[in-house]
Amino acid sequence: MDEITSSPAPDESRPAGPRRDRSARAAALWATLIAVPVTLAVAGFTFAKLAPDEPAAAPSASASAPRPQSTTPVELPAPALAERPAVLCRALVSQLPASLRDLEQRPVTAGAEQNAAYGDPALTVTCGADAPVKPCPSPTAGQMPDGCFPDTDEVWSVNKVCWHPTQEADATVLTAVDRETPIQVRVPKEYAQPLQWVSPISDAIVSAVPSAKTAPSGCSA
Repeated sequence: MDEITSSPAPDESRPAGPRRDRSARAAALWATLIAVPVTLAVAGFTFAKLAPDEPAAAPSASASAPRPQSTTPVELPAPALAERPAVLCRALVSQLPASLRDLEQRPVTAGAEQNAAYGDPALTVTCGADAPVKPCPSPTAGQMPDGCFPDTDEVWSVNKVCWHPTQEADATVLTAVDRETPIQVRVPKEYAQPLQWVSPISDAIVSAVPSAKTAPSGCSA
């Protein structure tokens, strides 16, 4: 008698293997495709809220501008000098520096062999000037003798040159009073601390102009 065997019915509670895996992967892919645009949108919105309305301007470079300066000749007198002062003044002018700090030397209208000028407003150097170079007692009438300044005035030694200062409305005038020929430097009021401006000029004077036989007592080095 033939046996009839029946195949067991498939268990529907068991997973369907590859088919179920493909479904799970498809679902995950769809979730990823949906999540990425949402994340990008949220990030873009947040950046837009935090970013400034206008980009910040880049800081401009700050360079120190040179002092503006005219190059026109400076008007200075050029009186005729005796032979010895003329020789000394030419020697002095040849020793003067090309600039004083940030002031460049400028041409002069006359007497380039005895005058010099720097900057704008012009700081001027005059050699062989008719200037007071010795201290004298103040006369009772109040009028100082020619070539004198009050013996109560101060004098200042700068780099072995003795300077006597006088004040004008717009400048300080410094006269070298211990040299064989007088030298005057006029420092406009725009330039502070006038005595500091004559330091390199003093060096040139020491090199070119001998000391006088006599000098005010306050000029001793």
